[in-house]
Amino acid sequence: MNKYLDNKITDVYIEQINIKEKFIDFAERFADTYGACALISGGNDKDCARYDILGIKPWLTFKSKGKKIEISVNKSKKKITADPFEALKQIYNSFETENRFNLPLTCGLIGYFAYDLKNLIEDLPETCLDTNNLPDILLFAHLILLIFDKKEQKTFLCIPEFQNNKPDYINKIKEEFYQDIEKPIIKAKYFTGVKNNLKSGFTKKFYINSINQIKEYIKAGDIYQANMTQRFETDFDGRPYTLFKKLYKKNPAPFFAYINGENHYIVSTSPERFIKRDGEAIETRPIKGTKPRKKNKIEDQLMANQLCQSKKDDAELSMIVDLLRNDIGKVCKSGSVKVTAHKRLETYDNVFHLVSDIKGELDPKKNSIDLIKAVFPGGSITGCPKIRAMEIIDELEPVRRHIYTGSIGYVSFHDTLDLSIAIRTATICDKKIYFSVGGGIVYDSVPKDEYDETLYKGKTFFNILKKNTSSKPNTRFVWINGKMEPENQTFISVTDKGFLYGYGFFETIKAKQGKPLHLKEHIQRFNKTWTNFFTKKMPAINWLAVIKQTLKANLLLNRDAAIKIIASEKNLIVSAKKYTSRIENKKEPALKLLTYPHPRQTPLADYKTLNYLYYYLAGQWAKKNGADEAIILNPDLSVSETNTANIIALYDKKAIMPKSLHVLPGITEQIILKKLKNLGYTIETKKIYTEDLLKADAIILTNSLIEILPVLSVNKTKIKYNHDLCQTILKADIRS
Repeated sequence: MNKYLDNKITDVYIEQINIKEKFIDFAERFADTYGACALISGGNDKDCARYDILGIKPWLTFKSKGKKIEISVNKSKKKITADPFEALKQIYNSFETENRFNLPLTCGLIGYFAYDLKNLIEDLPETCLDTNNLPDILLFAHLILLIFDKKEQKTFLCIPEFQNNKPDYINKIKEEFYQDIEKPIIKAKYFTGVKNNLKSGFTKKFYINSINQIKEYIKAGDIYQANMTQRFETDFDGRPYTLFKKLYKKNPAPFFAYINGENHYIVSTSPERFIKRDGEAIETRPIKGTKPRKKNKIEDQLMANQLCQSKKDDAELSMIVDLLRNDIGKVCKSGSVKVTAHKRLETYDNVFHLVSDIKGELDPKKNSIDLIKAVFPGGSITGCPKIRAMEIIDELEPVRRHIYTGSIGYVSFHDTLDLSIAIRTATICDKKIYFSVGGGIVYDSVPKDEYDETLYKGKTFFNILKKNTSSKPNTRFVWINGKMEPENQTFISVTDKGFLYGYGFFETIKAKQGKPLHLKEHIQRFNKTWTNFFTKKMPAINWLAVIKQTLKANLLLNRDAAIKIIASEKNLIVSAKKYTSRIENKKEPALKLLTYPHPRQTPLADYKTLNYLYYYLAGQWAKKNGADEAIILNPDLSVSETNTANIIALYDKKAIMPKSLHVLPGITEQIILKKLKNLGYTIETKKIYTEDLLKADAIILTNSLIEILPVLSVNKTKIKYNHDLCQTILKADIRS
């Protein structure tokens, strides 16, 4: 890897510049570009809130997941398998420079270290779920750094100079930068985070039960304290930087951060410094103890007094101070680590906190990467002893924390670093926003109070999310076992044989303007399947009323909808969603078919069972290969159906249905056949093969949702089709 990093930094070009806007507004110009990182210091009364930093145009990107590392330098990428800390040391050593300027950062890395990086430092069980598969480390070295000194009211432009640069290198970068800042700021105010779709990985009951489990571990002597968190998520749309700015205006904490990771964004409003290095000087500032702010001044002061006098919070903070003294002591000079302030009160928009200051002097043989590894993750958000606390966190929390309680900030290529603890921090990815809140649990903790404390801490995010007042439902509802519930709060037992073996079945019904089509026939088939599958008696249910309730709950009474009735061993479920025609926005109003290369023979094909994986995979295969549907073959390679529909082949005035030992007779298919009969077609069932389909005058597909659609091609050979014919068939009368 050393050859890959051989273009050494020889100097840093620095120029004082004037900017016309507030720094947070100035940074908005670059917020939508990959690798843009803004570290904004909120709260002018805080001593750690002096500098604002913006990094843009990365020349180096370091990304790791486990031991899989990707390093990009300019336009070249290299993938390696290694310890990410060792790889970072190589980068640090390759580009190490002197800091000749009185600035916190002139060149270096900006980004984050996710909490889950702990699994590479310690041998931990890793029992919680990684739902988003985001990097453990994401760091950028930028061509342009802007440093705003709030005390001196000066802004500095920093550009690294490399040994292989051309003479006009700096001028070209500056010229492009000045052109960029002359462009108007794109002030996209739009973002939506849906408050009434907010959900947690815990119910209140389970969160309280988890706190009680921690207290049992404390009682047994496993730990003295552990940090317990719950993660919230909801839908998000719009611009992450707009959310960042709005949060800053509401609650400007000392360590605001914004990171554009291309497929995800980090927005942090942390009040807590994790670790700072300035030359040999090392500092950490753990926070423990929280009380909510009150609007009434007397009540507000009472909260502050209660926090300062709390023996529980004092004991908790003291434990974490001891833990962090030990952590930084691993890389500091012997005897240099000291607590310079203990249990001082810090005030924020929503809460009061207790904070301690711990300082030390770095061992000359150690560097910034050694320091990070020695203290990571921060003891204030794990517990004490740290390793056992992290094991218990993995056991009790259902999902990985990722950035939450990791670290965000900069690691310079000289002798400085400043990282915050990533609390009050959100991740935005895949049209979702995720944020976590938690607190330290000790033996004296009152579970309900601890749960409430998480809500105080999350208040900034809760308040900024908006209720969905549009006519579009923010979440789908399902009718399950007699109750209407939000889909995202519906639970199905893992012992249900429908989940274990696909032991169950379903009916799909189309509704037009609130009216389910052919409901009588669907329920007759549903009841027949029930009798064949289950020995228990079918419950007496007014299906029309249940369907109407479900459509109403999902605001689907006035449009086309797809209804699904599901029966399994322990559950009866009705769901509804908007239905859009398969040919909407298609160039030609017909479907392409490909023959699935894996024939099927199973008696389960006589029913619409939950054992549907074969058909699902066939459909995915067809789409992957440029078709809309897969033709399903019998073991003798004759045609049976498609993965979702019945097939009818038309030859002159003859309608042929493929003969198959096991195939589900379609409700819509039977209706279409009656219509065809009344249009003068003779109906026949016989064995046909794909080559017979190529000779047909037309091929139509039927099911309850599409009703009737023509086929455009079979195995990439075009088939004659007449969309008007399908409409004529659909409008034809049915006479018995």
